[in-house]
Amino acid sequence: MTLRFPASLLALALLAGGAQAAPTLDLPLTVAERLADWQLAHRDDASLVSRFSEETRRANSWEQATFWIGMTALADHLPADRHIAEAVMTMGRGEGWQPGKRPYHADDQAIGQAYLWAARHGAGAAATAPLRAKLDAILASPPKVGLAFYAAPSGIECETRWCWADALFMAPPAWIALSQETGDPRYRRYALAEYRRTVEFLYDPAEHLLYRDSRFFERRDAAGRKEFWSRGNGWVFASLARTIPMLPTGDPDRVWMEQLFREMAARLVSLQKPDGYWAPSLLAPEGSPPETSGTGFFTYGLAWGVKAGLLDRATYEPVARRAWAALERAIQPDGRLGYVQQVSDRPEQVAPSDTQYYGTGAFLLAATAIADLAPARR
Repeated sequence: MTLRFPASLLALALLAGGAQAAPTLDLPLTVAERLADWQLAHRDDASLVSRFSEETRRANSWEQATFWIGMTALADHLPADRHIAEAVMTMGRGEGWQPGKRPYHADDQAIGQAYLWAARHGAGAAATAPLRAKLDAILASPPKVGLAFYAAPSGIECETRWCWADALFMAPPAWIALSQETGDPRYRRYALAEYRRTVEFLYDPAEHLLYRDSRFFERRDAAGRKEFWSRGNGWVFASLARTIPMLPTGDPDRVWMEQLFREMAARLVSLQKPDGYWAPSLLAPEGSPPETSGTGFFTYGLAWGVKAGLLDRATYEPVARRAWAALERAIQPDGRLGYVQQVSDRPEQVAPSDTQYYGTGAFLLAATAIADLAPARR
Protein backbone atom coordinates (compact mmCIF):
# COMPACT_ATOMS: atom_id res chain seq x y z
CA MET A 1 0.00 0.00 0.00
CA THR A 2 1.31 3.47 -0.76
CA LEU A 3 0.32 7.00 0.03
CA ARG A 4 0.17 9.84 -2.45
CA PHE A 5 2.17 12.77 -1.06
CA PRO A 6 0.55 16.20 -1.11
CA ALA A 7 1.81 18.55 -3.80
CA SER A 8 3.61 20.73 -1.24
CA LEU A 9 5.78 17.82 -0.13
CA LEU A 10 6.50 16.74 -3.68
CA ALA A 11 7.61 20.25 -4.44
CA LEU A 12 9.98 20.16 -1.48
CA ALA A 13 11.60 17.11 -3.00
CA LEU A 14 12.81 19.29 -5.85
CA LEU A 15 14.49 21.86 -3.63
CA ALA A 16 18.25 22.16 -3.58
CA GLY A 17 20.16 21.19 -0.47
CA GLY A 18 22.03 18.04 -1.40
CA ALA A 19 19.04 15.70 -1.44
CA GLN A 20 19.63 12.76 -3.72
CA ALA A 21 16.15 11.74 -4.78
CA ALA A 22 12.46 12.52 -4.44
CA PRO A 23 10.84 11.05 -1.32
CA THR A 24 9.51 7.54 -1.58
CA LEU A 25 5.77 7.07 -1.70
CA ASP A 26 5.76 4.32 0.92
CA LEU A 27 4.23 4.54 4.35
CA PRO A 28 6.67 5.74 7.05
CA LEU A 29 6.83 2.34 8.74
CA THR A 30 7.68 0.67 5.44
CA VAL A 31 10.52 3.10 4.87
CA ALA A 32 11.69 2.62 8.47
CA GLU A 33 11.64 -1.18 8.26
CA ARG A 34 13.64 -1.07 5.04
CA LEU A 35 16.28 1.14 6.68
CA ALA A 36 16.33 -1.02 9.82
CA ASP A 37 16.96 -4.11 7.69
CA TRP A 38 19.75 -2.30 5.86
CA GLN A 39 21.40 -1.37 9.15
CA LEU A 40 21.07 -4.90 10.52
CA ALA A 41 22.65 -6.28 7.36
CA HIS A 42 25.61 -3.88 7.61
CA ARG A 43 26.40 -3.90 11.32
CA ASP A 44 29.89 -5.33 10.77
CA ASP A 45 30.86 -3.11 7.83
CA ALA A 46 33.26 -0.57 9.32
CA SER A 47 33.85 1.01 5.91
CA LEU A 48 30.39 2.64 5.99
CA VAL A 49 31.13 4.85 9.02
CA SER A 50 33.87 7.39 8.39
CA ARG A 51 34.65 7.80 12.11
CA PHE A 52 34.42 4.16 13.12
CA SER A 53 35.92 3.30 16.49
CA GLU A 54 35.93 0.39 18.86
CA GLU A 55 32.99 2.08 20.59
CA THR A 56 31.07 2.06 17.31
CA ARG A 57 31.52 -1.69 17.13
CA ARG A 58 29.99 -2.41 20.55
CA ALA A 59 26.26 -3.08 20.59
CA ASN A 60 25.96 -1.63 24.11
CA SER A 61 27.69 1.65 23.22
CA TRP A 62 25.68 4.86 22.91
CA GLU A 63 26.16 4.90 19.13
CA GLN A 64 24.43 1.57 18.64
CA ALA A 65 22.14 2.00 21.65
CA THR A 66 20.32 4.80 19.87
CA PHE A 67 19.67 2.45 16.96
CA TRP A 68 18.36 -0.24 19.29
CA ILE A 69 16.09 2.28 21.02
CA GLY A 70 14.67 3.17 17.60
CA MET A 71 14.24 -0.54 16.92
CA THR A 72 12.11 -0.96 20.05
CA ALA A 73 9.80 1.83 18.85
CA LEU A 74 9.57 0.20 15.42
CA ALA A 75 8.87 -3.21 16.97
CA ASP A 76 5.99 -1.71 18.94
CA HIS A 77 4.55 -0.40 15.67
CA LEU A 78 5.03 -3.69 13.80
CA PRO A 79 3.80 -6.29 16.30
CA ALA A 80 3.06 -8.86 13.63
CA ASP A 81 6.59 -8.65 12.21
CA ARG A 82 8.66 -10.42 14.81
CA HIS A 83 12.09 -10.04 13.21
CA ILE A 84 12.52 -6.47 14.45
CA ALA A 85 11.69 -7.42 18.04
CA GLU A 86 13.77 -10.57 17.82
CA ALA A 87 16.77 -8.58 16.61
CA VAL A 88 16.61 -6.54 19.83
CA MET A 89 16.30 -9.69 21.93
CA THR A 90 19.21 -11.35 20.14
CA MET A 91 21.39 -8.30 20.68
CA GLY A 92 20.59 -8.17 24.39
CA ARG A 93 21.23 -11.86 24.93
CA GLY A 94 24.50 -11.54 23.05
CA GLU A 95 25.59 -8.74 25.38
CA GLY A 96 24.48 -10.64 28.46
CA TRP A 97 22.22 -7.65 29.13
CA GLN A 98 25.27 -5.71 30.28
CA PRO A 99 25.43 -1.91 30.07
CA GLY A 100 28.73 -0.24 29.19
CA LYS A 101 31.70 -0.57 31.51
CA ARG A 102 32.12 3.02 32.74
CA PRO A 103 30.43 3.09 36.15
CA TYR A 104 28.92 6.59 35.97
CA HIS A 105 28.98 7.66 32.33
CA ALA A 106 25.53 8.38 30.86
CA ASP A 107 26.55 7.03 27.44
CA ASP A 108 27.04 3.58 28.94
CA GLN A 109 23.52 3.59 30.39
CA ALA A 110 21.69 4.32 27.12
CA ILE A 111 21.40 0.67 26.10
CA GLY A 112 19.38 0.11 29.27
CA GLN A 113 16.37 1.60 27.48
CA ALA A 114 16.41 -1.30 25.02
CA TYR A 115 16.99 -3.83 27.81
CA LEU A 116 14.02 -2.48 29.75
CA TRP A 117 11.87 -2.84 26.64
CA ALA A 118 13.10 -6.43 26.29
CA ALA A 119 12.23 -7.15 29.92
CA ARG A 120 8.64 -6.06 29.26
CA HIS A 121 8.46 -8.18 26.11
CA GLY A 122 9.51 -11.56 27.40
CA ALA A 123 13.12 -11.35 28.55
CA GLY A 124 12.11 -10.85 32.18
CA ALA A 125 14.07 -9.49 35.12
CA ALA A 126 17.35 -10.95 33.86
CA ALA A 127 17.39 -8.27 31.17
CA THR A 128 17.52 -5.46 33.73
CA ALA A 129 19.51 -6.97 36.61
CA PRO A 130 22.96 -5.70 35.51
CA LEU A 131 21.59 -2.22 34.80
CA ARG A 132 19.86 -2.11 38.17
CA ALA A 133 23.06 -3.12 39.94
CA LYS A 134 24.91 -0.32 38.16
CA LEU A 135 22.33 2.33 39.05
CA ASP A 136 22.15 1.07 42.64
CA ALA A 137 25.89 1.63 42.93
CA ILE A 138 25.48 5.23 41.71
CA LEU A 139 22.70 5.85 44.23
CA ALA A 140 24.90 4.45 46.99
CA SER A 141 27.77 6.76 46.03
CA PRO A 142 26.44 9.69 43.99
CA PRO A 143 29.01 11.88 42.24
CA LYS A 144 30.04 15.06 44.04
CA VAL A 145 31.33 17.26 41.23
CA GLY A 146 30.14 20.38 39.48
CA LEU A 147 28.76 20.62 35.95
CA ALA A 148 31.54 22.70 34.38
CA PHE A 149 33.06 20.81 31.46
CA TYR A 150 36.85 20.81 31.50
CA ALA A 151 39.59 18.24 31.19
CA ALA A 152 41.50 17.09 34.26
CA PRO A 153 44.40 14.61 34.47
CA SER A 154 41.89 11.86 35.25
CA GLY A 155 39.54 12.83 32.41
CA ILE A 156 36.50 15.07 32.21
CA GLU A 157 35.40 15.10 35.82
CA CYS A 158 31.82 16.26 35.29
CA GLU A 159 31.01 13.30 33.03
CA THR A 160 30.21 11.35 36.19
CA ARG A 161 27.09 13.56 36.09
CA TRP A 162 24.99 14.73 33.13
CA CYS A 163 26.95 17.85 32.26
CA TRP A 164 26.48 17.72 28.49
CA ALA A 165 23.26 17.91 26.50
CA ASP A 166 23.51 14.46 24.91
CA ALA A 167 23.43 12.80 28.33
CA LEU A 168 19.78 13.72 28.81
CA PHE A 169 18.80 11.30 26.05
CA MET A 170 21.21 8.59 27.15
CA ALA A 171 20.48 8.12 30.82
CA PRO A 172 17.28 9.60 32.33
CA PRO A 173 14.74 7.57 30.31
CA ALA A 174 16.39 4.35 31.51
CA TRP A 175 16.42 5.51 35.14
CA ILE A 176 12.75 6.48 35.05
CA ALA A 177 11.70 3.34 33.19
CA LEU A 178 13.51 1.27 35.83
CA SER A 179 11.35 2.91 38.51
CA GLN A 180 8.30 1.92 36.48
CA GLU A 181 9.60 -1.62 36.11
CA THR A 182 10.55 -2.15 39.76
CA GLY A 183 8.23 0.18 41.66
CA ASP A 184 11.29 1.73 43.34
CA PRO A 185 10.94 5.53 43.14
CA ARG A 186 14.57 6.26 43.92
CA TYR A 187 15.70 5.95 40.29
CA ARG A 188 13.08 8.41 39.11
CA ARG A 189 13.83 10.91 41.87
CA TYR A 190 17.54 10.88 41.10
CA ALA A 191 17.01 11.21 37.35
CA LEU A 192 14.54 14.07 37.55
CA ALA A 193 16.67 16.05 39.99
CA GLU A 194 19.76 15.65 37.82
CA TYR A 195 17.80 16.37 34.64
CA ARG A 196 16.54 19.66 36.03
CA ARG A 197 20.02 20.70 37.23
CA THR A 198 21.50 20.00 33.79
CA VAL A 199 18.83 21.98 31.96
CA GLU A 200 19.10 24.91 34.35
CA PHE A 201 22.86 24.93 33.77
CA LEU A 202 22.88 24.61 29.95
CA TYR A 203 19.64 26.34 28.91
CA ASP A 204 19.76 29.77 27.27
CA PRO A 205 16.45 31.43 28.24
CA ALA A 206 16.79 34.04 25.49
CA GLU A 207 17.20 31.48 22.70
CA HIS A 208 15.18 28.61 24.24
CA LEU A 209 17.96 26.22 23.30
CA LEU A 210 20.67 24.36 25.19
CA TYR A 211 24.41 24.67 24.85
CA ARG A 212 26.13 21.35 24.32
CA ASP A 213 28.21 21.94 27.46
CA SER A 214 29.75 24.83 29.39
CA ARG A 215 32.66 25.25 26.95
CA PHE A 216 30.20 26.80 24.51
CA PHE A 217 28.72 29.46 26.79
CA GLU A 218 30.97 32.19 25.41
CA ARG A 219 31.76 30.71 22.01
CA ARG A 220 30.62 32.68 18.95
CA ASP A 221 30.94 32.02 15.22
CA ALA A 222 32.55 34.39 12.72
CA ALA A 223 29.31 36.36 12.53
CA GLY A 224 29.12 36.74 16.30
CA ARG A 225 26.31 34.22 16.76
CA LYS A 226 25.95 31.77 19.62
CA GLU A 227 26.70 28.17 18.75
CA PHE A 228 23.83 25.78 19.37
CA TRP A 229 24.51 22.31 18.02
CA SER A 230 21.60 20.73 16.17
CA ARG A 231 22.14 17.17 17.35
CA GLY A 232 22.89 18.33 20.89
CA ASN A 233 19.49 20.01 21.06
CA GLY A 234 17.98 17.04 19.23
CA TRP A 235 19.14 14.71 22.00
CA VAL A 236 17.37 16.90 24.56
CA PHE A 237 14.18 17.36 22.54
CA ALA A 238 13.90 13.61 21.93
CA SER A 239 14.61 12.88 25.59
CA LEU A 240 11.62 15.01 26.56
CA ALA A 241 9.39 13.07 24.18
CA ARG A 242 10.61 9.83 25.73
CA THR A 243 10.43 10.98 29.35
CA ILE A 244 7.21 13.00 29.62
CA PRO A 245 4.88 10.03 28.94
CA MET A 246 6.42 8.15 31.87
CA LEU A 247 5.42 10.85 34.37
CA PRO A 248 1.93 11.21 35.88
CA THR A 249 -0.29 13.92 34.42
CA GLY A 250 -0.07 17.03 36.57
CA ASP A 251 3.15 15.93 38.25
CA PRO A 252 5.29 19.06 38.84
CA ASP A 253 8.26 17.56 37.00
CA ARG A 254 6.03 16.70 34.05
CA VAL A 255 4.56 20.21 33.98
CA TRP A 256 8.08 21.65 33.99
CA MET A 257 9.21 19.34 31.17
CA GLU A 258 6.13 20.11 29.09
CA GLN A 259 6.87 23.83 29.36
CA LEU A 260 10.48 23.27 28.33
CA PHE A 261 9.30 21.12 25.41
CA ARG A 262 6.90 23.80 24.17
CA GLU A 263 9.53 26.52 24.43
CA MET A 264 12.06 24.49 22.47
CA ALA A 265 9.46 23.49 19.87
CA ALA A 266 8.48 27.09 19.19
CA ARG A 267 12.11 28.06 18.69
CA LEU A 268 12.86 25.07 16.48
CA VAL A 269 9.98 25.87 14.14
CA SER A 270 11.52 29.28 13.50
CA LEU A 271 14.87 27.68 12.65
CA GLN A 272 13.80 25.02 10.15
CA LYS A 273 15.35 25.67 6.74
CA PRO A 274 13.23 25.81 3.56
CA ASP A 275 14.55 22.38 2.52
CA GLY A 276 13.08 20.82 5.69
CA TYR A 277 16.36 20.24 7.53
CA TRP A 278 17.90 22.04 10.48
CA ALA A 279 21.44 23.36 10.10
CA PRO A 280 24.22 21.67 12.11
CA SER A 281 24.67 25.04 13.86
CA LEU A 282 21.09 26.08 14.46
CA LEU A 283 21.60 29.82 14.17
CA ALA A 284 23.81 29.58 11.05
CA PRO A 285 21.65 28.23 8.20
CA GLU A 286 23.41 29.89 5.28
CA GLY A 287 25.32 27.41 3.13
CA SER A 288 24.69 24.60 5.61
CA PRO A 289 24.38 21.00 4.36
CA PRO A 290 21.47 18.68 5.06
CA GLU A 291 21.94 16.98 8.43
CA THR A 292 19.77 14.06 9.40
CA SER A 293 20.58 13.19 13.02
CA GLY A 294 19.42 16.48 14.51
CA THR A 295 16.59 16.65 11.98
CA GLY A 296 15.54 13.11 12.86
CA PHE A 297 15.27 13.86 16.56
CA PHE A 298 13.40 17.12 15.93
CA THR A 299 10.96 15.33 13.60
CA TYR A 300 10.34 12.70 16.25
CA GLY A 301 9.74 15.24 18.99
CA LEU A 302 7.48 17.50 16.95
CA ALA A 303 5.32 14.67 15.64
CA TRP A 304 5.09 13.14 19.10
CA GLY A 305 4.13 16.53 20.57
CA VAL A 306 1.31 16.98 18.08
CA LYS A 307 -0.04 13.50 18.77
CA ALA A 308 0.24 14.03 22.55
CA GLY A 309 -1.72 17.29 22.34
CA LEU A 310 1.16 19.43 23.59
CA LEU A 311 1.64 21.22 20.26
CA ASP A 312 -0.91 22.89 18.01
CA ARG A 313 -1.50 20.62 15.03
CA ALA A 314 -2.04 23.39 12.50
CA THR A 315 1.27 25.01 13.40
CA TYR A 316 3.53 22.05 14.03
CA GLU A 317 2.33 19.16 11.87
CA PRO A 318 3.40 20.82 8.58
CA VAL A 319 6.85 21.40 10.07
CA ALA A 320 7.16 17.75 11.09
CA ARG A 321 6.01 16.57 7.68
CA ARG A 322 8.46 18.84 5.85
CA ALA A 323 11.20 17.41 8.02
CA TRP A 324 10.05 13.84 7.34
CA ALA A 325 10.12 14.46 3.59
CA ALA A 326 13.67 15.78 4.00
CA LEU A 327 14.71 12.66 5.92
CA GLU A 328 13.31 10.43 3.21
CA ARG A 329 15.28 12.32 0.58
CA ALA A 330 18.46 11.57 2.51
CA ILE A 331 18.14 7.81 1.93
CA GLN A 332 20.95 7.00 -0.48
CA PRO A 333 20.74 4.70 -3.53
CA ASP A 334 22.49 1.87 -1.62
CA GLY A 335 19.88 2.06 1.18
CA ARG A 336 21.84 3.89 3.88
CA LEU A 337 20.67 7.05 5.61
CA GLY A 338 23.05 9.76 4.48
CA TYR A 339 24.02 13.20 5.77
CA VAL A 340 24.49 11.99 9.36
CA GLN A 341 27.04 14.18 11.11
CA GLN A 342 29.71 11.92 12.53
CA VAL A 343 30.63 11.55 16.20
CA SER A 344 31.43 15.00 17.53
CA ASP A 345 30.46 17.57 20.14
CA ARG A 346 29.80 20.55 17.86
CA PRO A 347 28.50 21.51 14.39
CA GLU A 348 30.55 20.21 11.47
CA GLN A 349 30.27 19.60 7.75
CA VAL A 350 28.37 16.54 6.49
CA ALA A 351 28.62 14.44 3.33
CA PRO A 352 25.92 12.48 1.48
CA SER A 353 27.62 9.17 2.31
CA ASP A 354 27.96 9.90 6.05
CA THR A 355 25.89 7.47 8.08
CA GLN A 356 25.87 6.22 11.67
CA TYR A 357 23.81 4.00 13.94
CA TYR A 358 22.40 6.91 15.93
CA GLY A 359 21.22 8.59 12.73
CA THR A 360 19.31 5.44 11.82
CA GLY A 361 17.88 5.32 15.34
CA ALA A 362 16.66 8.91 15.09
CA PHE A 363 15.08 8.10 11.72
CA LEU A 364 13.22 5.09 13.17
CA LEU A 365 11.89 7.19 16.05
CA ALA A 366 10.79 9.87 13.60
CA ALA A 367 9.06 7.34 11.35
CA THR A 368 7.05 5.85 14.20
CA ALA A 369 5.94 9.29 15.41
CA ILE A 370 4.96 10.39 11.89
CA ALA A 371 3.05 7.13 11.47
CA ASP A 372 1.09 7.95 14.62
CA LEU A 373 -0.26 11.12 13.02
CA ALA A 374 -3.32 10.96 10.79
CA PRO A 375 -2.48 10.75 7.06
CA ALA A 376 -1.45 14.03 5.49
CA ARG A 377 -4.32 16.02 4.01
CA ARG A 378 -4.48 15.88 0.23
